[in-house]
Amino acid sequence: MISVTEAIGRIVAAFEPNTAETVPVANCYGRILAESAIARMSQPPFPVSAMDGYAVRSADSLTPGAVLTVIGTAPAGKPFFGHVESGHCVRIFTGGVVPDGTDSVVIQENVEQLSETRIRLGVASEPDRNIRRAGLDFSLGDTLVAAGQRLTARDLSLIAAGDIPELKVHRRPRIAIAATGDELTPPGAKKNKGEIVASTGYALAAMVESWGAKANYLGIVPDSEDAISALPDRARNSDLLVTLGGASVGDHDLIQKALKARGLQIDFWKIAMRPGKPLLFGRVGTMPLLGLPGNPVSSIVCGVLFLKPAIRAMLGETHQTVRQYARLASPLAANDSRHDFLRAKLKYQKDEAFVTPMPIQDSSMLLNLARADVLIMRPPHAPAVQAGSLVEILSLSDV
Repeated sequence: MISVTEAIGRIVAAFEPNTAETVPVANCYGRILAESAIARMSQPPFPVSAMDGYAVRSADSLTPGAVLTVIGTAPAGKPFFGHVESGHCVRIFTGGVVPDGTDSVVIQENVEQLSETRIRLGVASEPDRNIRRAGLDFSLGDTLVAAGQRLTARDLSLIAAGDIPELKVHRRPRIAIAATGDELTPPGAKKNKGEIVASTGYALAAMVESWGAKANYLGIVPDSEDAISALPDRARNSDLLVTLGGASVGDHDLIQKALKARGLQIDFWKIAMRPGKPLLFGRVGTMPLLGLPGNPVSSIVCGVLFLKPAIRAMLGETHQTVRQYARLASPLAANDSRHDFLRAKLKYQKDEAFVTPMPIQDSSMLLNLARADVLIMRPPHAPAVQAGSLVEILSLSDV
């Protein structure tokens, strides 16, 4: 058996970023940039007013009481094109271009209207007052979002403000998913004694989509060498084939046996972890294969630990996961030789996070997983820890 860390490293190393495609910026939410987004203009592109008021020459208004002649207006999008000389000013509105010759804006609350064309300033003015200089936000040629970043709503607003209509993003990986087992039936189907619902494929498909890939759920595959050996053909053009169940070497675990005739090369197939020991990774010809355990909780936990990094590698995502910690609300016994991932609830007390492990950690219990907030990660041979101790956790917020 290999460690969780080694398994993740070997899986990630097997993938390279997918090729780039050009996509309109409006369709890029959640996509991963293949090339940095470079501003095509400065923002603002010219000095603009930050307030409604009057654009003036600061030299004309060094003290309160200056009387000026209004020679035009400058609302947003409709600049005043003349040059402002001494003793003159321009009525301006928020976002309006600051007229040539002026260098300050006096807000309208500090102005007395003497007539339609004459005003008196109630305050002194200073250069650059209430003016947003050109390039205050960013300048032409600035990197707005670096390659490798997953695009958020805020990123898209910034990129659009940089006058960028389309982006180069990595192609979304295509992930084929197949559940194996004669005992499996679809939800709602008539069930004979001993048959169970095939539930995990729906979770894995949703997880794959939420992580930025495209899921192709192939449904239930019977425990038949012919049916399993046909999976690479059914998953043609996929970037990764994921199987659920049958990855071990029991009499009814046929993944390895059936796919060896198709050229299966195994990298590894057992990991020192709980839940999820029987996990297979290799290639069928040129197609990578990730064989997850059939147990629902095990397969979902393994999906978080191993499938997600594989997808990120194909997407070229460079964001590093921040390690998270919380305090135990109850003690934990010493761990054995396997890496444990305990389902737990998360609560905050006085702005500090506390975790409580679920009382039963049986890997068949989906309800516990559905109600868990995090996984407590306990390395092999971790010593017993008391309540209040810090432990590392893995959030399930995106599952």
